[in-house]
Amino acid sequence: MSTLIEICTKNDTNTEEFVSFYDHSNPRSMTNEMPMGFLTPFAYAFLLTIELFKLNLMKYAILLCALVCIVACGGKKVKEDHQLLIIKKTTSPPTLDGKATENCWNLATWHPLDQNWLGEAYSFQDFNGRYKLSWDDDYLYLLVEITDDTLYDARKEPLKLWWDDDCVEVFLDEDNSGGLHQFSHNAFAYHIALDGNVVDLGTDREPRLYNEHIQSARSTIGKLTTWEMAIKLYNDQYKDDKVNVPVPLKQGKKVGFALAYCDNDGSKERENFIGSVFVPGEDKNQGWINADIFGTLLLEE
Repeated sequence: MSTLIEICTKNDTNTEEFVSFYDHSNPRSMTNEMPMGFLTPFAYAFLLTIELFKLNLMKYAILLCALVCIVACGGKKVKEDHQLLIIKKTTSPPTLDGKATENCWNLATWHPLDQNWLGEAYSFQDFNGRYKLSWDDDYLYLLVEITDDTLYDARKEPLKLWWDDDCVEVFLDEDNSGGLHQFSHNAFAYHIALDGNVVDLGTDREPRLYNEHIQSARSTIGKLTTWEMAIKLYNDQYKDDKVNVPVPLKQGKKVGFALAYCDNDGSKERENFIGSVFVPGEDKNQGWINADIFGTLLLEE
């Protein structure tokens, strides 16, 4: 970068004249183009100070721009609170028997399970789902009612194609931070089978049982199946095969949450995957990978 400097001096005849020189950010460029004799030592020092000040300002500007870029690129993305549900605390936790007779359920609000994430359109007679939520200091409580004409459980090995049998899937992000979680515990995608086994992928990319995370009970009368669950929440520091402490719940806490049901009436693969939140775009089967699509629970007393 070159900078043109013009100064006004007085020559021997006491007339004013302008002298110019260029600073090419190279000290040697000054020696030949601006003879020292044209300036007083004070003027020369003053000009040199101005030039160095300009150069330093530019360096600071460059450093500031770099710092802004680093902060902007490295800042943590904030998850959007879409489908915000306010969940009330219970002072009388439910008895897990699949009957939903407790007062906490009478006071809670029904929410629909009606978003077809995978499969062809289905009829109300084939499937209908809804759910309620409550909480206390230790557990998130979930009540799910599923009307389904066929409950299909062909695979007795819990870690083989678990998503192709009828099951409830609970998506949980303890701190509502969003982001990818397919092979991490940034969030969980629990599959609760008809026999109560709880399956998700571990950090080793293999399916694991997480039965200690969710207690459940199920009852079926005719086409109506009722699930009751008590769910412990774990943060993203969870380590497989280690001792982990669940996170206590409290007033004002936000939790990333979505619910889904894998419906199969006897096919080789599941026929529908019905979720609780709207997912934009063509690929709606994203919950097991990306917690950004989860809704948000706000815990209140």
